[in-house]
Amino acid sequence: MDEIVIEAKNISKSYYNGDSDLTVLNNFSIKLNKNEIITITGQSGCGKSTALNILGTLDKPDSGDVIINGNYLNDYDDNQLSSLRNELIGFVFQFHHLLPDFTALENVLIPIWIKNVNQNDNYAMNLFDKLGIGSKINHYPSQLSGGEKSRVSLIRAIINKPIVLLADEPTGNLDKKNSKKLIDLLSKINQDYNQSIILTTHDQDVASLGNRQFLLENGSLIEMRENK
Repeated sequence: MDEIVIEAKNISKSYYNGDSDLTVLNNFSIKLNKNEIITITGQSGCGKSTALNILGTLDKPDSGDVIINGNYLNDYDDNQLSSLRNELIGFVFQFHHLLPDFTALENVLIPIWIKNVNQNDNYAMNLFDKLGIGSKINHYPSQLSGGEKSRVSLIRAIINKPIVLLADEPTGNLDKKNSKKLIDLLSKINQDYNQSIILTTHDQDVASLGNRQFLLENGSLIEMRENK
């Protein structure tokens, strides 16, 4: 039996838009199994980012349940959600959100500092080497290319060994060459570190990375193909 690492059940989410409510998610449900990659496509504004924000506890649904590692999150307060988010969830965004006054290594270690655990830098250094940027650890973001920044943000996302990695349009600001490199790295991380991933994208080539592929339409998911 597959181990479910994150699940959403019948999620609904609306935003007040002037004179009326705009429904973004309606009966949105998904299950991510351990070591699996799920990709979600859909038109701009269809709710992909909202869905990831809710799965990642950055936003709350109007109704429905989010379950992470067997924990129902409806009754969690902000401090509990923050702690769970730091320990169990990794994020990769279209914009890298690297702190300009910190080196690449320091940016990567921030989640560990927040977690307040004693851990040497060997694991982080190994990830830098694995992703081909071992020589960049002491460089500042302004000294990195777009592809290098995307790798640093990816290392930061998995440094606490999360059970799920949520990637929101991670190739959106990359050219074709660097997009392929990042997708190859995500596949490698999935295989080498058994990392479970949910990824949103506009790019069908990127979507093909998924073991299961979905279209988000009218607030709900439509599965496009069976498991590979």
